[in-house]
Amino acid sequence: MSKIIKGKAFVVGNDIDTDQIIPAEHLVYSLEDPEEKRFYGRYALSGVPDDKSGLPQGGIPFTDPDKFESEYSIIIGGKNFGCGSSREHAPFALQVAGAQAVVATGYARIFFRNAVDGGFIIPYESHDDLVENFSTGDEAEIDGELNIIKNHTTGKSYPLKKLGDVVDIVDAGGIFKYAAKHGMI
Repeated sequence: MSKIIKGKAFVVGNDIDTDQIIPAEHLVYSLEDPEEKRFYGRYALSGVPDDKSGLPQGGIPFTDPDKFESEYSIIIGGKNFGCGSSREHAPFALQVAGAQAVVATGYARIFFRNAVDGGFIIPYESHDDLVENFSTGDEAEIDGELNIIKNHTTGKSYPLKKLGDVVDIVDAGGIFKYAAKHGMI
């Protein structure tokens, strides 16, 4: 299945942990109540310190303070994205904020599993450190069939690792929905 994702990139650094993705003080909102769960989008990536944000000091947030969705659909990260606790709220918050994919050089295993198993967000892995090749606000495009990400702002493309069934699992809404759809359960 081909998956094209286009949008603005939001760049963060290495070792972005789950408390930076969605700080613990914002875990008070219901995951089921539509009015409350949108706050996960408002506070997504709100704990990322300035030195890991890829932005100048006092840079712009992932989601504007008066909004619930971000203008950024692709997150560019470094190594060990999603480290820390096994908080399922982290990939959920990114999804609620409107992000469709994270592209990083590596993931904490638990974040990768939670992102895929819950059907929240596609965790692409890059061969290259893209933090140095993208800036926040660059127009980007991921081609899941060709396994590339293109920075339209610079005109350069970079290879991504193959994901196998990961995109299909996320598109199905998670591992259980995918298994049911394919007669596995």
